[in-house]
Amino acid sequence: MASSEIDKMGDKMTTKKREKTLVVVQLTGGNDFMNTIVPYNNPHYYDARKTVVMKQDEVLPINDELAINPNAAPFKRLYDEGKMAIIQGIGYPNSNRSHFRGMDIWHTAEPDRVGNEGWLGQAVRDLDPNAENVLTGVNIGMGLPRAMSVTGVPVTSIGDLEGYGVMTRIEQEKLRDRALEAFKGLYGQALGSGAVAEYIGQTGLDVLRGADMLADVADNYSSGVEYADNQIAKNMRDVARVHLADLGTRIFYTSHGGYDTHANEMPSHPKLMNDLSGAISDFLDDLEEHDAGDDVTVFVFTEFGRRMRDNGSGTDHGSGGGAYIFGKNVKGGLYSEYPSLDPAEWEHGEDLKHTIDFRGIYGTLLEQVLDVDAKPIVKGEYEQIHPFAN
Repeated sequence: MASSEIDKMGDKMTTKKREKTLVVVQLTGGNDFMNTIVPYNNPHYYDARKTVVMKQDEVLPINDELAINPNAAPFKRLYDEGKMAIIQGIGYPNSNRSHFRGMDIWHTAEPDRVGNEGWLGQAVRDLDPNAENVLTGVNIGMGLPRAMSVTGVPVTSIGDLEGYGVMTRIEQEKLRDRALEAFKGLYGQALGSGAVAEYIGQTGLDVLRGADMLADVADNYSSGVEYADNQIAKNMRDVARVHLADLGTRIFYTSHGGYDTHANEMPSHPKLMNDLSGAISDFLDDLEEHDAGDDVTVFVFTEFGRRMRDNGSGTDHGSGGGAYIFGKNVKGGLYSEYPSLDPAEWEHGEDLKHTIDFRGIYGTLLEQVLDVDAKPIVKGEYEQIHPFAN
């Protein structure tokens, strides 16, 4: 059944122009924006960062004020090619420093109350109102991201395309059960056991069915791009595989962990930057090789930035941070304003202030990429940017 469904969907998709696709990459833990897009000529940066700091002569300048982390050289290439938009100072009023609540706010676009519907799940519902395609939304990774979770909306989640394809049915069902239990453990307290049970009851079979339909995708993929041997590179390769299979997926989701750098940031953050930038660069090159990159947008976000001052070994939870949009159709450059580094203007005397609301960026992606009305999803109207060529 799985292969026949793929054949039917593939025939249907190849008869029309490929629709715009959004790939969302979550940086879990709170990425250090200042050490990613470095204000390398600002004395306040060096006054605040005594240990966790990028050396002025090592960064990759993009203008006289800002530079890209030297460990993220592929980002510099993408920026120079006009394929990387840097959103400076993204956040929201009264930013929450809790990982769980902070990420939940970004997942539901509701800072003022605990929302019960993910922003991307709502978009999947708008894109496929009759729930005809369980692959409209696909998560690459374990569990079910809250951002894609809406009761009655099917979303497929798969951890490893290659591994899943060779599993027995019993192994596949056990994997599905573990994913659903992980979701239950994460969100039962916030949503209530009844809401979670209802969601799992309606979603569990769809998770398995959608994964079944993807079982042969890895075997049908070939590429001259050699992705690195790390988890985010593998995930982005799986996104490419599913996208190139033309199964009607409009929204992909994946995550990259390890960004909660309270300690040992200088040894750990460079590898994160290297792995992330390499994975996204390889993904875009892969799509280009297959002439499939024109309508794909990659959005990278994290739940908050880090504080201005380091703690001697790492950085603690902060507020205003950064997000990034990549793609062939992107008008590369800087968007919004870099938060002031002047100590007199720090939020709560220790944080960067946000300069653009993340709900406006969600609105940008929903309306300009997916052609979905953003207002009901972000609960209002917020300033958008215009980072796309057409």
